[in-house]
Amino acid sequence: MTLTTQFMTMAAMIASGFFFGAMLDTYQRFLNRPKRKSWIAFINDILFWAVQALLIFYVLYLVNKGEIRFYIFIALLCGFAAYQALFKKIYLWMLEKVIRAGRWLGRIFAKTVRLLIFKPVTGLIQLAIIIVLFMAKGVLALLAFAGKSVLFIVQIILFTPLKKIFLIVWKVLPKGIKKTAEKLYNSGTGLLMRIRTSLKRLLNRKKE
Repeated sequence: MTLTTQFMTMAAMIASGFFFGAMLDTYQRFLNRPKRKSWIAFINDILFWAVQALLIFYVLYLVNKGEIRFYIFIALLCGFAAYQALFKKIYLWMLEKVIRAGRWLGRIFAKTVRLLIFKPVTGLIQLAIIIVLFMAKGVLALLAFAGKSVLFIVQIILFTPLKKIFLIVWKVLPKGIKKTAEKLYNSGTGLLMRIRTSLKRLLNRKKE
């Protein structure tokens, strides 16, 4: 390994240690460990360390084809220590500002979507429902009017003549037949009334 390669390796590992420190603080900030279950935090820790190890080895591979030397670990430690001593407070302050800005932009975006998309769509749906209900009421009113008109016409054309014919026939019938018909009518009416009364009693008993 040439001196140039060694120098580049040292610089890359110092930068990787610095980057690792920043990523560790970022990870701890977003993990919110006290509110996480222990097994979830454990899995996240394993994934974080595995990803960081792969990234560092990838950088090392790009610089010196993946040759591992003792000074590489010293360079990583130096980069991490430099971050902790010089830049940690500044980075955490900037991270909080970025998070707050992201939340603010998220709220603005949500309000914009609500005002420009959700509310107009909701208004159109409500308008469509009102129009459909209005049309349905109109159709029902027309059907009711048509039904009444048909019944009125049928009553004039059919029932009125039949009623007159029945009255004429009733007047012509002998008194014996009239009495028999009246008895049958009264008996049928009484039977229907008794059935109705019995049904009401049964329903009242069930309710009690």
